[in-house]
Amino acid sequence: MKAFLSYLSKNQFLTALFLIALGFFLIQIKEILIALFISYIVMASLRPAVLFLERKKIPNILSVLVPYIIFMLFLTILIFQLLPFFIIQIQSLLNNFPLFLEKASQAVGFNINYSNVNSFFQTTGDNLLFITGKLFGGIISIVTIIVVSFYLLLYHDRFEKLIVNLFPTDRGKQTREVFFNIEEKLGKWVRGQLILSLLVGITSWIFLTFIGIGYALPLAFIAGLLEILPMIGPIIAAVPAIIVALAISPGIALAVVIGYIVIQTIEGNVFVPKVMQSAVGLNPVIIIIAILIGSNLLGIWGALLSVPFISVTTIIFNSFNE
Repeated sequence: MKAFLSYLSKNQFLTALFLIALGFFLIQIKEILIALFISYIVMASLRPAVLFLERKKIPNILSVLVPYIIFMLFLTILIFQLLPFFIIQIQSLLNNFPLFLEKASQAVGFNINYSNVNSFFQTTGDNLLFITGKLFGGIISIVTIIVVSFYLLLYHDRFEKLIVNLFPTDRGKQTREVFFNIEEKLGKWVRGQLILSLLVGITSWIFLTFIGIGYALPLAFIAGLLEILPMIGPIIAAVPAIIVALAISPGIALAVVIGYIVIQTIEGNVFVPKVMQSAVGLNPVIIIIAILIGSNLLGIWGALLSVPFISVTTIIFNSFNE
């Protein structure tokens, strides 16, 4: 492998052909690459727990199984217990959203016909289960992520050694440091994002319930879910809440606007610095561009995974400049 890369670097024409062929190949297997990247993120998020148990002299297999079983229990509860309930709530919100939109438009002086938008939201609501299925990529992708992430945890050191051996011997220490930095950043990002999503979701639910907004739970769920998209997500999440509130009264809508601004101000100045710290550390403009490019290339998964991907890319790129 090293000899091939060395030869390739000396021939620009072959290098160009190789990169074109590699790019085409990667496009063809993009679904597999997404599943593998998610598996690696899961592994990185659970790795600190494994290391903690290993330092307590617990055998490797048990050190991996304990946090992984806890993770699987959490995933099972989320998918089979909580998710169906939220799907029903969001489906009901979508089915009634055209009526809210019509009332909201009348409140601000516009005239949107209920029947013109009803069919779109009705279809979207009726196919929400299908959309959710597409989001998770099907049973095969879920099983792949679960199995691959488990083996990445179990054979982490072997996997790292295999990758390190692809590089020159004098770069071994640096390659290991790159691996450590990537896993540390991805792990912090996942754990921090979960905490932020919960905080924003719960805070939004309490606020919307307090001022008497209908469908407070699904609207808060949307706010927590879209928290994964920095800067863009909170703005998108606020739109349906404002429309639902505007269907009640302009005063309630104004309260929702102010409430969401306050929540996001607290999130940006208190939650993010305390929870995320150096987990991302990217320029806001770069994050927005990455989200837009990711969504354009890979749809919703591209948007969701753009931040961790650009973080990994930044670490790798910086390692070449050291």
